[in-house]
Amino acid sequence: MNKLLKIALAIVVLLLATLGLLLASGVVSPGSFRMLANVMLGVEGPATSDSTARERLSLPPGFSLQVYADDVPGARMLSFTPAGDLLVSRPHKGDIVLLRRDANGDGRHDGRESVIGDLKRPHGMDFYRGWLYIAERDRVGRINFSSGRGIGRYREVLRELPGDGNHWSKTLRTGPDGLIYLTVGSTCNICEERDPRRATMMRFRPDGRDTEIVATGLRNSVGFDWAPWDGALYATDNGRDMLGDNFPACELNRIEQGKFYGWPYFNDANVPDPDMGPDPLSSQRTPSAPAHRFRAHNSPLGIRFVDTRGWPGDYDRVALVALHGSWNRSTPDGYKVVSLHFNGNGIEERDFLNGFLHDKTVLGRPVDVTQGPNGDIFVSDDYAGAVYRISVVAAGSKAVLATEGTRDRVNSAQPE
Repeated sequence: MNKLLKIALAIVVLLLATLGLLLASGVVSPGSFRMLANVMLGVEGPATSDSTARERLSLPPGFSLQVYADDVPGARMLSFTPAGDLLVSRPHKGDIVLLRRDANGDGRHDGRESVIGDLKRPHGMDFYRGWLYIAERDRVGRINFSSGRGIGRYREVLRELPGDGNHWSKTLRTGPDGLIYLTVGSTCNICEERDPRRATMMRFRPDGRDTEIVATGLRNSVGFDWAPWDGALYATDNGRDMLGDNFPACELNRIEQGKFYGWPYFNDANVPDPDMGPDPLSSQRTPSAPAHRFRAHNSPLGIRFVDTRGWPGDYDRVALVALHGSWNRSTPDGYKVVSLHFNGNGIEERDFLNGFLHDKTVLGRPVDVTQGPNGDIFVSDDYAGAVYRISVVAAGSKAVLATEGTRDRVNSAQPE
C-alpha cells in the first residue's frame, strides 16, 4: 500500500471515529451526520426543482424565486463575468463552471461549460483588469478573461499558502484600493496557530507582491464586502464549536487595519474562551467586538451589499448574508438568507429567503449571494447543487445594478 493511500485511509478512519464520538456524546444528532459530511467532504443532499423551491421557500412580498440552475453539484462562490455570465466555484469538484446568461428569457441559464479544471479546492473568485483571480486551497492564480471567456495559461500569483486543517477554503475579492483581499481560516476549532497567516485577512498587489496581514483573530471568515455608502469593510465569521447549542454567536465584523477580532482567546462579544486561558499578547492588543451577532452555529458565509433601488418595502442600506446552517446543534438552525439593515440604531437582521429547513429536514444550504447585471439576486446552494434567482415583481420596481464604485472594476481595463 503506497504512502498516499495509507494517509487517505487514516483520515477516513479518524473522521468516522470523530463522528462516532460526537454522536455518542449527544453533541451531534443523527440528522446532522449529512450536514457534517457536507461540510467536510462536500456530500450533497436531494436535488431541487422550480416546483419544490416555490412550494417550500419563501420571500418577502414583492419578490419572486426561480431555480436558475439545478445542475451545479457542490456550487459555492459566485461571480459575474463582464459579459453577464455567472461563474460558480466547485471546490470538491476542482473546477470553475460558467452558466451562460439567460438570453431566451425562460428563467434558467442557457448552458453550462467548464472554465478551468484540475484545481486544488478552488473557492473565492473575482475580476480585476481583465483577469479572473481564483483562490485555491494553497495558492492564488489568475487567467486572462478579457475576451469574455477564460483564455491563455493559468498563472500562479501566490503560492505556498497554508491549506491544511479544518478551514481550508479561501475567499478572494478585489478592494476599492485596487488590492486583492484574501481570507485564510484557522486549522482547528480552537488552538494556537503556528503560522501567523492563519485566521486572518490578507491583501496583496494584483501581481502577488507586497502581501500583508490586514486583520487577525478571524476564525473562519468566508464572506466579505464593502459598504457602498462609506467604504467600510465587513466580514462574516463562524464561531467555535463544542460550547453548547447557543454559544458563541457567529459574527459580522467591521474589518479595520491592524485590529484583532478575538479568536482563539475570545468569543462572541469578547467573552474569554474557557479552553485557552489569558491572551499572551494582551499587552499588545485588545479584541474588537462584533458589529453584529448572528445566532450560534448559523454559519454565515457569503455577504453582499446590494443595490436596492426600486425594491418594495424598507431596504435602504442592506446587505444579504447566506446562513449555511448548523451541523452541530441538537436542533438544526440557520439555513436561509437574511437581510442586514444598517441604520442609526445599529444593524437589524431579518429573514429574506427562508424555508430550506422543513420539519427538521434540511432541503438546502445557502453559500453565497451576488447581484446580477439587471439587479436580480443569485444564491448558491452546495447541498442541492443549485443556484436560485430572486427578482423584484412589484409594478414599476425593477432593480437596476449600480455601475459606479467597486462594482464597475470588472470592466475597467485590459490585462496587466
